Amino acid sequence: MLIVQKYGGTSVGDINRIKNVARRVARFFDEGHQLVVVVSAMAGQTDRLIGLAREITDNPEPRELDALLATGEQTSAALLAMALRSMGYPATSLAGFQARIFTDNAFGRARIDEIDCGRLKEELATGNIVIVAGFQGIDGSGNITTLGRGGSDTTAVALAAALTADMCEIYTDVEGVFTADPRICPKARKIKKISYDEMMELASLGAKVLQIRSVEFAKKYNVPVHVRSSFTDKEGTMVVEEDVEMEKVVVTAIAHDKNQARITIKGVMDRPGIAAQIFEPIGQAGIVVDMIIQNTSEEGITDMTFTVPKADFKQALEIAREAANRIGAERVLGDEHISKVSIVGVGMRSHSGVAAQMFRALANAGINILMISTSEIKVSCVIDERDTEKAVRILHDAFRLG
Repeated sequence: MLIVQKYGGTSVGDINRIKNVARRVARFFDEGHQLVVVVSAMAGQTDRLIGLAREITDNPEPRELDALLATGEQTSAALLAMALRSMGYPATSLAGFQARIFTDNAFGRARIDEIDCGRLKEELATGNIVIVAGFQGIDGSGNITTLGRGGSDTTAVALAAALTADMCEIYTDVEGVFTADPRICPKARKIKKISYDEMMELASLGAKVLQIRSVEFAKKYNVPVHVRSSFTDKEGTMVVEEDVEMEKVVVTAIAHDKNQARITIKGVMDRPGIAAQIFEPIGQAGIVVDMIIQNTSEEGITDMTFTVPKADFKQALEIAREAANRIGAERVLGDEHISKVSIVGVGMRSHSGVAAQMFRALANAGINILMISTSEIKVSCVIDERDTEKAVRILHDAFRLG
């Protein structure tokens, strides 16, 4: 079998852990598998490098910042290759550009355009274990680019797709995907199998197990992904195509996200083009807007509320104020003390009353709902940040996920 494995920052957090990963990789190699191993930077290394850049300048040039940050993964790759070679195993480390991972030129959040597998296949054909630095690639001008936080997951799944690998294994510090965050919900249990769509929703709603772009790749190219822990040999969670059995479960998991902020523009003229004038400059600033609610118009005036990542709140608030002045809105309000709780499950497509059950459970617990958003397989509610943990546990019990 050809297997692509990815090891996260905690899995390669120090030399002893890198040696543990080397022993695990060696076991798979001894079983006769061909291996491409993708590694993240050692835990804390990316933040350390960003800190060094900020000691030089408050606004590092994006191209140079990518060149700096890429060294974190390259360090892990080289050290793991050294560890394997010291054990007598053939291993070669490759930076993203050496693995021929081509991206666009959006520094800091580049997207993969193409992967030329020639070098990778040559290394595999000679019997080498190939260690690839995750999170990075090269643009059309030969510049080093990075894929954004969590980008090593995307590297691994993209390589698995390009190589038509039999399996992509994502090793992390948890044993798989759980019905809720086990740190705040002791009754949470590990899910044996989850669909791509459910995993994408969970990733977008705050679950930190997989990066959303990696799941998009997996679904597009039908790559089976096994999420498991690098600290045990237990089976993890398979992320695969949806099947009939999955639809029997109404709600698969609860997600929460405290990284949210809410902005309300009061007294907005209700006429064509106003929404575009508000959201175009926000989009041009690279800020992702999540939930949007526009109230019913009264005498041609309405209110518009939306959420953005908390890290972008101040910038988005300033842009919203500028837009409000242009369109003659009354005022702009902001709130950083919110969170989002969500229920996810493909079974919602064929079961009624799920949203009502969620709303009733929160109401019985005295939790007020500030905003609501839905899709075919999820219902999300914005609530006061202080109620987050309580809401997760209440919903976990309400849908009997323990």
